[in-house]
Amino acid sequence: MHRHRRESETAQELLVDLGRLVDQALEDIRHQRARAELGLELQRHMLPAGLPDFPGLRIGARYSPSQNGLAVGGDFYDAFALRDGAVGIAIGDVQGHGVEAAALMGEVRASLRALASVTTDPGSVLARVNDLLISLGGELFTTCCLLSIAPGSGRFSVARAGHVPVVWGGDDGGSGVLLDPGGVPLGILDDQRYPVTRRRLPGPGYLVLLTDGVVEGPAYPVDRGLAAVAELVGAARGADPETLAGQVIEVADLTGHEDDAAVLVVRYDGAPRVGR
Repeated sequence: MHRHRRESETAQELLVDLGRLVDQALEDIRHQRARAELGLELQRHMLPAGLPDFPGLRIGARYSPSQNGLAVGGDFYDAFALRDGAVGIAIGDVQGHGVEAAALMGEVRASLRALASVTTDPGSVLARVNDLLISLGGELFTTCCLLSIAPGSGRFSVARAGHVPVVWGGDDGGSGVLLDPGGVPLGILDDQRYPVTRRRLPGPGYLVLLTDGVVEGPAYPVDRGLAAVAELVGAARGADPETLAGQVIEVADLTGHEDDAAVLVVRYDGAPRVGR
C-alpha cells in the first residue's frame, strides 16, 4: 500500500509540473501573438493609407504580409511631392521581423520624407538617412530604393542602398531591368555614398519598384524573378497601375518566399502636349 501511495504522489507531482509547463507555453504563445499583433498594427499605421496621383503620373501599390503570421516584417513604400516639382518614390525592406523592424520602418520612411524636403538628390538623401541610422546605434539595417521623377518630362533619378533594381516598361512593349550601381544597405557602414543614375522614359510607360520578397525565393534566383516582372510590365501596355501592381505581386507565389512582399508601380502618361 505504501509503494502504491508513493507512486500516486509521484504521478500527481508530474501532472502538476506538466500543468505548469502547459501554462507557461500558453503564456509564451499569448505574448508572442500580442507582439505580432502590435507589430502588424504598427505596420498598418506606418504604411500610407493611400497614394496620391500627380499630374502626369498615377501610382499603384500592393503589399502582402509574410506567410508566417508571427513574422512581422518591415517592408515599406511611399510617394510624395518634392520642392522642385518632381515626385519622390521610395520603397525599402528593414532586416529582421517583429515590433523593432516595424518601428524602424516607420522611422526610415519619416526620415526619407524629411530629408527629401532639404535635398532632392536621391543619393544625398540615402547618405543622410544612413548617417542618421548609424548615429542611433541600432542593430537592424534596411535596404532602400529612392527615385525622383519629373512628371512633365519622364526624366528620373534613382539611387539604391542594397535593394533590388527598378524594372521599367513602355507602351511600345519594351521592358527591362535598370542594372544601375548601388551602395550598401542603410545602417551598416558610416560615411557612405550612393551613386545616382539619371534616365528618361521616352514615352508613356511604367517604373516598378519592389522588395526581394516578390522576386527571390529559396530555389528561385532574383534574376529569374526580375525577368518575370519585366515580362509582365512589357505586356501591360497602358494598364491601370493598381492592376499591374496586383499582377506583379503574384510573382511572389512562384518564388516560394515567405517574407513580406511590396510593389509600387509608377505610371507615366507621357509628356503633356503643347497647344497651339
